[in-house]
This record gives sequence, C-alpha cells and structure tokens, in this order.
Amino acid sequence: MPGENLSRDEAQERAALLSVDGYEVSLDLRSAVGEGPGDADGEPRTFRSVTTIRFRCAEPGAGSFADLIAPSVTAVSLNGKDLDPSEVFDGTRIQLEDLAAENELVVDAQCAYSRTGEGLHRFVDPEDGEVYLYTQYEPADSRRVFANFEQPDLKAPFRFEVRAPEGWTAWSNGAGELQDGVWRFAETKPISTYITAVVAGPYHYVTDSYSRTFDDGTTLEIPLGAMCRKGLAKHFDADDVFLVTKQGLDFFHDHFDYPYPFGKYDQAFVPEYNLGAMENPGMVTFREEFIFRGKVTQASYERRANVILHEMAHMWFGDLVTMVWWDDLWLKESFADFMGSFSLVEATRFTDGWITFANNRKAWAYRADQLPSTHPVTADIRDLEDAKLNFDGITYAKGAAVLKQLVAYAGRDAFLEGARRYFKRNAYGNTRLGDLLSVLEETSGRDMTTWARSWLQTAGVNSLTPQVRLDEDGRIAELSVLQEAAGPAHQTAPPSGTPELRPHRVAVGLYRSEGGALVRYARAETDVHGPRTVIGELAGAGAPELVLVNDDDLTYCKMRLDDVSLATLKDRLGDITDPLARALCWSALWNLTRDALLPARDFIDLVLRFAGRESDIGVLQMLHAWANSAQTHYAAPEWRATGGRLLAEGALRELRRAEPGSQHQLTWARFFAATASQEAELRLLRELLDGTATIEGLEVDQELRWAFLEPLAAHGAADGSVLAAELARDDTASGKRHQVRCLAARPSAEVKAQAWARVVESDTLSNALVEATIAGMVQPSQRELLAPYTERYFAVIERVWAERSIQIGMDVVRGLFPSLRDSRETLDATDAWLTAHESAPPALRRLVLEARDDLARALRAQARDARTAG
Repeated sequence: MPGENLSRDEAQERAALLSVDGYEVSLDLRSAVGEGPGDADGEPRTFRSVTTIRFRCAEPGAGSFADLIAPSVTAVSLNGKDLDPSEVFDGTRIQLEDLAAENELVVDAQCAYSRTGEGLHRFVDPEDGEVYLYTQYEPADSRRVFANFEQPDLKAPFRFEVRAPEGWTAWSNGAGELQDGVWRFAETKPISTYITAVVAGPYHYVTDSYSRTFDDGTTLEIPLGAMCRKGLAKHFDADDVFLVTKQGLDFFHDHFDYPYPFGKYDQAFVPEYNLGAMENPGMVTFREEFIFRGKVTQASYERRANVILHEMAHMWFGDLVTMVWWDDLWLKESFADFMGSFSLVEATRFTDGWITFANNRKAWAYRADQLPSTHPVTADIRDLEDAKLNFDGITYAKGAAVLKQLVAYAGRDAFLEGARRYFKRNAYGNTRLGDLLSVLEETSGRDMTTWARSWLQTAGVNSLTPQVRLDEDGRIAELSVLQEAAGPAHQTAPPSGTPELRPHRVAVGLYRSEGGALVRYARAETDVHGPRTVIGELAGAGAPELVLVNDDDLTYCKMRLDDVSLATLKDRLGDITDPLARALCWSALWNLTRDALLPARDFIDLVLRFAGRESDIGVLQMLHAWANSAQTHYAAPEWRATGGRLLAEGALRELRRAEPGSQHQLTWARFFAATASQEAELRLLRELLDGTATIEGLEVDQELRWAFLEPLAAHGAADGSVLAAELARDDTASGKRHQVRCLAARPSAEVKAQAWARVVESDTLSNALVEATIAGMVQPSQRELLAPYTERYFAVIERVWAERSIQIGMDVVRGLFPSLRDSRETLDATDAWLTAHESAPPALRRLVLEARDDLARALRAQARDARTAG
C-alpha cells in the first residue's frame, strides 16, 4: 500500500502544472467469463485497458506522472513517442518527462479484476454461475482500471467504450449504445476520476422516466434505470426506488434552481459492495442488501430512501461542484448527509426522518468525536490513506448535524439561496471552504468566519447541562445551561489542546405530567454562549419534572440531565409522548452509559422496562444494538451472564406481546435471536426453524432463518451439516455469506484457527466473505476461544497492512482487534505495540489507537458498573 499513496503536496504540485482536456478509455472485459488466465495459476485475472489522455502543461519541459495500478503495461506513448514500460512504470505510477505545452498520453495496460470491492470488482453468482462487474473508486481506485491523474481537482470530460461478453449489457456515466459489438458512451461533463463508473453483466434492468417543466417553459426529461442481479429480480421493488427517486428530483429542483446536469439517472444494486452507495453521476451504485429478500421493517425502507437521496444530493454537492482536495470532503459528504434527511422528511413518506438522524446518525458522530483520532469537520488530510479513513462519523454525521445547526443559525431561506449561488458560480469546478462561506455570508448577513472556526475547524463535542433554581413558590427562579468540553477521562483534547466552547442555537423544553403523560408545557429557543447561559424566557414557569436542553435537536452536543430529570426518566421514560423528545432522552442516557456516568446494568434495565413502549421502529432497533453493546462491553464481567439472561427473557416477553405480523414483532424476534444463549431459548429457535413451534404472526422467512441459525451455531447447537443443509435450501450469494459467518461462529478452537488462516494468511476470500468470516469468528460468548489471537493480532497487523489492499487491511485491523479480551493486559499489549511501532503507517496507527480508546472506555464503564453491585 505505501507505494500507492499520493500526498496532498504531490497533488498540489501536479494541479499547478497540469490541466486535463479529456479522456478516452477503452476496456475489453471479455476475459471476465470463462476459465481464463489467472484462475488456476494464482495470478490475477486481467482485462485490457487502453487510455488516451489529452492534457496541457503550464511549464513545457517539466516532468510529472500519471497514476496506474496494474499487473503489467504493454505500451506507453507520449506525444507519439513510444516509451519503455519497464523504465517508466513502477507498478503504481507512469513517469512523464519533458512535457510539451499540449500532450497526448496513450497507455495500453493489463489491469486486474478485483475481489476486494476496489477498482473493477468481479463477482460470480453461485446460484447460476453468471458473472457481474462494477466499479468502485472512491477515493482513488479508478487508477486500478485506467491510467489517469487521480486527484479530485483535475476534472475532465470522459468517453468510455466497453467490449463485453456476448449477451451482456454495459453502462457508464453517459448514455450508451451497442455499435459493432462495442458499447460506446456519450461524453460526460467535466468530472473527477473517482466518480467515473462502469457496470457490466447480465443484470436485470428496469426503466422509467422523469419529466419536469420549469417556470421558464423548458422541460427536462431524465431517463431512469434500476438494476440488480438476475437472482434478486424477484425481490426487486423497483417501483419504490423510482418513487423516491422522482420525489428527490422534484425536491432538489424546487430548492436548488439548477436542473440535474448529467443526463440519465441509472441506479445499480451490486454484490459485495464495500459502501452503502456511491454518487457516480448518471450511474449510482448501491449495495445489493438494499434489495430485501425477506420481511423488513419500515426503518429499512427509510434507510434505503435516505441513501438514495443522499447520493442524489451529491449530483450537486460533490459532482457538479467538487472539493479541491480531501481536506474539504465535508463539502460533499456533510451536505449530502444533511440533505438526505432534509429531503427525506419534506419529500417522502418518511416524515419522521429527523428522529432517525437524532438517534442513529448522531450516535455515530458522538462516538467518532470522542476518539483520539477526532478531527475538525474540515480535516488535515495529508495523503490518500488519511482520506480513506476520514469517511467517518465526523465527516458525515457530525458535519450534517453542524449544517442542521447552520440552518437554524443562518435561516433556511438564506441557507438554500447560498447553495443556489454556490452551484451557479462553481459549476463543474472545484472549491474550498471559503467559497461556500462567502455566499452564505452574502445571503444570511451573518459572520460565517467565526461560525466556521467554532464548528468546522475545531474538534470535540460539547456537553450541555441544565441547572434549575426554584423560588419559594416552587416556580423557576433561574434556569441556566452549562456548557463544557468533554473531560479528559472521556475524550482526548482537541488538536489545539484547548477545550472549545461553541455558540449553540438551542431549544430548551420543560416537561411535566399531564393526564399520565410527560408533555412539554414551555419552550424557549435561544443562543447559548460560553460556560453558562441564563435562559431568561423560562423564569417564572412552573417547576419541571424534565428539562431537555437540546429539545427538537437543533444543535450538536451531548445533552446531559440534571438530577431531577434523570430520576424522572428512570421512572417514567415511556410516558414521554413526543417521539423525537423520547429519542433524545434515549441518546442522552446512552451517552451517560458510554461515559461511565450511568451503570450499564441501569441502562439495560431502562431498555427492559421501556423499550416495549417505543413506537419508532428505528429507535427500537437502535436500543437493541445499544443494549447488546452495554451487556457485551460495558457491564461488569461478573454480571454479564445475568445481563444476557435478562435481555433474552425480556426480548422473548416482548416478542410474545407484540402485535402478530407487526414490524415490532419482527424486531423483537431478531433481538431474541441475538441474545439467546440458554438451552430453552436455543430449543425455541430450533423449533421455530423446524416448524414444531410457532408464534402467531411471525413468518420465519429465509433471512430470519439465518438470524436464528447464527446463535445456534455459536452455542454448538447447529453443526456444519445443519449449515450445509441450510445453504442447499438457500444456494445464493446471500446464503453463502450467511453460511460462512455461521461456520466461523462455531465454538471450536479448530474453527477459529481455520477462520484466522482464511482471513489473515490467505487472500483468496472476497471482501464480502472476509467480512462474514470476521463477524462469525468474533463471538462475545467465546472470549476464551479467542484468547490465543491477541498476541497473534499484534504480530501480523503491520504485515497485513503492507500486503493487502487498504479495504481488507481496515477490515482485518478493526474486526480482529481483541476487544473481547477486555482486560488491562490487552490494553498494555496495545500500548506496547504502539510504542514499538511509532513509524508504522499513520492510518494503521489511527485504527489501533481508535480500538484502544474503545477498550479503555469499556474498562472504565465496567468499573462503574461493578461499583453499582457494591
């Protein structure tokens, strides 16, 4: 990996020297089918890639380089002169010397199909043997498919042509047609290399169209397409995908005043995808898990709709206008994350999307912002490895939360008008932070420099805590909000070393009992500054039973609770009628648990008592995930078994209470499977699988069958023959992933050794099967079986990082960290590795530091929970 890295300084130097007029890329993908070279001899299977780049040089006579990662290069010519590939190509770069003012570079290479989801991924469907291809490039993997200048600010038009096996269809960013056996695609607008795309194979393809007439009388027609593997066609609800797509296009046309600029709009749901989705203009790619093989809850449909809209927002934020370098990744990801929820709530049936944002997305941000790797939203990205790791909770979810705060600060109309001006001034170009701030200052009249310094250029999350003083009549004499940065026990200080107290636009809500419910009876919206802010508007109000200092979730903070409010929630959390307020309370309680301020067993008790009354299915699913995490990582070791038993009993109780056939019933069934460990619980799972037991309304479809089988396998109640029989029943790509995970979950030292070898010592597994094997191997109930791998982990991770692709390296380093060996000894072993490997790649050290921080947090929480027992 180190030879593949591109630094920011190198990119800046190249951008100052070169400008690109256009690419012509010809790919011959006929080698994708059949046995072919590379199948049996251990060498990668390859395809031919011929690239012509026309570009200018500001300093004739100077030298530069093009990017290409390929097993071999057949020919290179620069301005008609043939160059010796062995002299100019080192495996990652093509050296270019003595450039002219105008240049033409032609590179004929043999590039490798990918099995890691990076570059041009090749997938063979086990169900029918069909082969499917798709590309995934962000941040810098288009160089695995064609020679280029791999940085976002060297945008250019692209023309692609593809020779595909007979009977296949190929797609790219532009509209295509088959001519004399070659798929030829229309030239794109100027775009960055990382958002070009090719999809090819015998995909199931459905079409529709979108039409919009604007106020000036012009009409925009956009051909729509959606595709998936043939094996998933029977499950593909393309009508719903198109519905959300059209609703999104209407929303963005209404608010952006800039028509969709990229012609057609195809959306491909592809196998073994590493991401949620990718915003390739005209050819958006998604993970195929968004096609649901079984019954799922509305939360799953909401999530898919949000991702569709997130990628659509990128057509403007990211594709039309692109950041200069990855430092300003937030200019696309934060905006897309915010606009995804914004449009979801205002344009689709998912009107409670802000609840999911508050409870789910922001939880991701809060965790990331308390790690030692925390960084400002506008980050310091030194190279491509930094960039890869910065697709994180800060860049996405914190950035989106900050933008939500910006809308409250600048005003909705000013924010949207700023976006409109930003698009028109910078279309098909590249921008930095200042380009956006300048238009927002114009439209809002606010000082954006000060706001940006506080919110975009500093790291860390603030805590807001209410302080209530009552008068002798029991009314509020003074209500203030205390602001503090996270303390050193819970967070590494921001890079500046100075705790940052930010300006917050907040709504403070007061709640009390009315008719058996907890309802809001007073609210004040105001600005919070500094360490203490008095909320004068609430003086004289009746005494509250609950104070929410970030009611309506206007700002980004950890919402703390005063003693009265915490006591109220412990007794009456389920009585809060407003679902967003309830979600915010759950989030506050979870943050207290993670910060070792609330014992894990107390949080689990709250879930057991009140989760059954939760109406929002997305919140309920999050509560299940948090409860599992509390029991696995934060509960005192001597109480874990008790906590697990209580969760399983509670899950089964709520499963039997749930309305037959409801999404709540399905959610509790999955949670029961995730917590089951006792003989009677496992027996019930077996009986539900074989039909000797039933629960009214619960349909045990294929996906639920696998969910039931994993705990059975993990606890030794389903052996390899049972799992083989289940794969025969579900002999599909999805079934294979499930089986691999279940096989690795079995409680055997031999099984764990085999799983370790397949992931660490071999590179034959695809990215999806690496992920499944790791997930199966690491079972919370098997801590002792995993004990031998702590020392082995630290012995191999630097080699794995050097030898494997960055995606697989990340999967191994994150997934196999010995977090379940949660002891001081493991923490010491981690520190010893960090001390002995100070010169290890910074991205690798970051992953280990993050895992160490999670482990240290778990140990603090366990100590807090243990004190409860005393």
